[in-house]
Amino acid sequence: MNINFSDEFLVKGKFSIKKAATEYNGKLSKEEGEQLLMQEKEKLRELQERLYSDGSQSLLVVLQAMDAAGKDSMIEHVFGGVNPQGCNVTSFKTPSSREYSHDFLWRHYLALPQKGMIGIFNRSHYESVLVCKVHPEYNLSEKIWKSVKDFNEKFWENRYESIRNFEKHLAQNGTTVVKIFLNVSKDEQKKRLLDRINEQEKNWKFSSADLPERALFDKYMECYETAINETAKDYAPWYVLPADNKWFARVAAIQIIIDALEKMDLKYPKLSEEEKKSLEDSKKILESE
Repeated sequence: MNINFSDEFLVKGKFSIKKAATEYNGKLSKEEGEQLLMQEKEKLRELQERLYSDGSQSLLVVLQAMDAAGKDSMIEHVFGGVNPQGCNVTSFKTPSSREYSHDFLWRHYLALPQKGMIGIFNRSHYESVLVCKVHPEYNLSEKIWKSVKDFNEKFWENRYESIRNFEKHLAQNGTTVVKIFLNVSKDEQKKRLLDRINEQEKNWKFSSADLPERALFDKYMECYETAINETAKDYAPWYVLPADNKWFARVAAIQIIIDALEKMDLKYPKLSEEEKKSLEDSKKILESE
């Protein structure tokens, strides 16, 4: 099955959240999509091994979405087949007092993947221009330097600039950055939240704190639109995936990640003549036993 969605959902030019699809309406069936996902997982496993053995570059996958959009299950289904030694997942919660005592990017630097690794940010540095923009009072917990008098447009523009500089620095130093926004509709989010209440095995996923945030859904969409427009760059592209159909979002995401790895032109290490001779000597010793 030769179907690829890598470029279909790449943000190019001015992005409008209202025009972005939340549902997949193409010809690919769910059964075909699940078969395609299994095929692509084999490619991802091999590319991850090549990334690890090459050891000169890393990949950072940033996942952003509203509650119940499917971030956790996407990580499970897309990365379930890779070697866990070469892949790290960091889920960013409310910052600790220690993290608040640094600038907003500090904790994200600490979680970056080392060379040869895939790093996945489940939520990320973008929370500082999303939840912190919807709830400006959260910024008061951060030890904002004294010259900041108000959380005005200048304040937010400085944050977008910091994010752009951060991601550009990563790209210039061997880390490929891929950012994925799972675009779930408000109706689908409601359905999934109700499922968490109605299905006993999903009760643990539900939090009453999700409801006040859901009431701010439209405000969050405005903040996502602005953040994506401010930070969608060639060195750190955004992909906006329709996420009402989880199976499709997973297929599109794994293809985007595979495409990014293939563009890194990863090579298995080449042995020197001396190393090749040592291998042959070792082979003779083993075969003579």
